[in-house]
Amino acid sequence: MKFRRVTLLSGHYGSGKTNIAVNLALRMREQYPRVAVADLDIVNPYFRTKDSDADFAHAGIRLISSAFANSNLDLPAMPQDLYAVTDDRSLRVIVDVGGDDRGALALGRLAPALLEENDFEMLLVINRFRPLTRDAASTLEVKAEIEAACGIPFTGIVNNSNLGAETTAETVLFSAAYAEEVARLSGLPVVYTSAVTSVCEQLAGKIPNLLPLRLQKKITDKREDPT
Repeated sequence: MKFRRVTLLSGHYGSGKTNIAVNLALRMREQYPRVAVADLDIVNPYFRTKDSDADFAHAGIRLISSAFANSNLDLPAMPQDLYAVTDDRSLRVIVDVGGDDRGALALGRLAPALLEENDFEMLLVINRFRPLTRDAASTLEVKAEIEAACGIPFTGIVNNSNLGAETTAETVLFSAAYAEEVARLSGLPVVYTSAVTSVCEQLAGKIPNLLPLRLQKKITDKREDPT
């Protein structure tokens, strides 16, 4: 698995960006000595990368997140060390941008430096089963809104279509045509198709660039949409 120095994850609210961010960070740490996860999600204060703080500490991954993450305060506060993402070029970073165009506004602060360095990938996380991204056309509307808000173009797609605890191999296979249509219309490649580890064996050889997901403990415990 190849990584640019900065990997940005954005998409529709509830598409599963945070869980993708956690899993990619752990994989990135297998290849690079200095890895960080930056949580810029000011839209959803509940399912945060902060939930994986213990896993990150064990793996030696730095977490850049709001001081109010996982507290009772729902404030749109940005991390104090946000600019380490662009200023420290010895650091490999996964950025959880946040949902929709509102969440992407926070990324605008980093856009000039990221574009100048040009060592990033901006991945659109899509989910066929979310209400506002059920087809390619509506998904591309979300894509355009996010790009306009943050000033950074997407470079690839993560198909994270799932039905939470009810996800099966057939669920993922069914979403493939949708992801391919989004890719065709946008001109972007499907970089990963994600699936929980329990169904990955059934998908082997059927889905290219399969990304097995280990779920965050808090999300699993809450029995919410886990991926």
